[in-house]
Amino acid sequence: MMGKKDLLGRDQFQMVTLNSLVPQDHIIRKIDTAINLSFIYDLVKDLYSGCGKRKHRSCCLN
Repeated sequence: MMGKKDLLGRDQFQMVTLNSLVPQDHIIRKIDTAINLSFIYDLVKDLYSGCGKRKHRSCCLN
């Protein structure tokens, strides 16, 4: 059975961004700075929302 304390914290949420979760000195930040991977968008553009009826979300997380 859930106690009163458990029920109080149940509805709380926190907004975070991926940018805030990745440390400034993480290797993925160094790779992102050193290598331009934008060509991938052209390679995969046909894999996203081909029907044209629905708008798609960008596959980019920035």
